[in-house]
Amino acid sequence: MKKKKPDHILLLVTGMIIFLGLFVLASAASVGSDVRFLQQVLLGFVPGAFIAFILFKTPLSVIQKWAPYALLLNIFFLLLTFVPFLSVAARGATRWVSLGPISFQPTEFLKLTFILYLASWLINKTKTGRRKVSMPFKETLLPFLVVALLVGGMLVLQPDISTLVIILFTACVVYFSAKTPLWHSFVILFSGLASFALLIRLAPYRLSRIISMFNPDLDPLGGTYQLRQILIAVGSGGILGRGIGMSVQKFGFVPLPSTDSIFAILAEETGFLGSILLLTLFFIFFYRGFLIAKNNTSGFARLATLGICFWIFIQTSINIGVMVGLLPVTGIPLPLISYGKSHLIAELAAIGLLLNMSQYTRK
Repeated sequence: MKKKKPDHILLLVTGMIIFLGLFVLASAASVGSDVRFLQQVLLGFVPGAFIAFILFKTPLSVIQKWAPYALLLNIFFLLLTFVPFLSVAARGATRWVSLGPISFQPTEFLKLTFILYLASWLINKTKTGRRKVSMPFKETLLPFLVVALLVGGMLVLQPDISTLVIILFTACVVYFSAKTPLWHSFVILFSGLASFALLIRLAPYRLSRIISMFNPDLDPLGGTYQLRQILIAVGSGGILGRGIGMSVQKFGFVPLPSTDSIFAILAEETGFLGSILLLTLFFIFFYRGFLIAKNNTSGFARLATLGICFWIFIQTSINIGVMVGLLPVTGIPLPLISYGKSHLIAELAAIGLLLNMSQYTRK
């Protein structure tokens, strides 16, 4: 099939999200570490845009062929987080790898490589069409569970439960979308929920976060301090906000204002209207992405696009859900906006793939 022009609306919306995010990041990062803005641009956006362009130009057949090897390489880097002289610990977790002057977070790239691997593997095991009633357990569900257990085990040991939730939910969506038997998806979902309950049982602080979500006044100077300050920032923005750069809560009140809590700073400085603008841009992004998946002529591209869109969707939903008190506090960056070079590079790479796949749609 002859290639079409890439989805310019998706590209425009992505650019607008990044542009808005850079304004807020410049404000949030001005407190304490003003070099973060330059790092985000020079070490995050620039290499991310370059990788996105390479993936945009790469034939889908090549991406599909090399997807399993990309996952293996990613798992190798994950293993390096357990090597003392190569790993970097921060906030009680060892999620970073340092190789000389380069440091990065392998789990951020795992979100993309795992999606591409699943799409490549599943399209070879299943064919598009009517949903299958039965499939060989040893050829589909069992290998999926083994890989998920391997990846999940490494994330639990770091620990990085929030990333684990995103990856497993996204993997379940991709697996279901490949028209595998419904009972397979129920087994995966039940296994995931049971594992999540076990993880809460093993670490009481996770349960305390959930309890704090329902009662922010429970421990205002301790466990609920972060949530209370976030809600104050979001609420104090009003309709129009205080103005770009005029946040008060970023001065030592809201923890991690340029990373996990950047939406609170955006809401404070741009108000309800700025928050709605950002949500609208993300909604258009998801809508264009799902259209690419729906109208794609390639089975691999359809599954990969669905996985990428759901990954960005659930990560955005969790981050903003935390900021408005609907979900327990967790360390999830806001896609394309929060400070963090690794996640920005991975997300820009994913967008390069989406633009590539948009060239193979029927409409």
